[in-house]
Amino acid sequence: MTLHDIPLTTLDGRSTTLGEHAGRVLLVVNVASRCGLTPQYAGLEQLQKEYGERGLTVIGFPCDQFGGQEPGTNEEIAQFCSATYGVSFPMMDKVDVNGEDRHPLFTELTQVPDADGQAGDVGWNFEKWVLDATGTPVARFRSRTEPTDPQVVEAIEAALDVRTATR
Repeated sequence: MTLHDIPLTTLDGRSTTLGEHAGRVLLVVNVASRCGLTPQYAGLEQLQKEYGERGLTVIGFPCDQFGGQEPGTNEEIAQFCSATYGVSFPMMDKVDVNGEDRHPLFTELTQVPDADGQAGDVGWNFEKWVLDATGTPVARFRSRTEPTDPQVVEAIEAALDVRTATR
């Protein structure tokens, strides 16, 4: 099984997989609506708008494991994201990213090391993973790294360049 095969549920309850986005570069992010880092939604949306036509899809995974900062229902999360940040990228059902009930996608993603070589549990909201067009993780960024940080943009552009070269 690849990351593309892991069953997911969208925020509106539809069954899906990352395979729905096969051939696209993905930026997977665990998100929360009531976090000091929540303004990162603006940067995520900026990346979606700037790179979407080149083959990037940002995918948000709400999580309430860090300080209860995503307490809302799926409908409330969708309303907040749309009204506050104009989020146009796909949002998935609320998941656990750590612990006994960790979603299988995050079981795999937490094995990916960050730039310092550290893998393991998600530390807080807004950790980010860049997946290439085959669904292979190529970079991990911790929560305080802004979505538009040059290192994130460089990883996205490199994955998009590889995607373009192999088409």
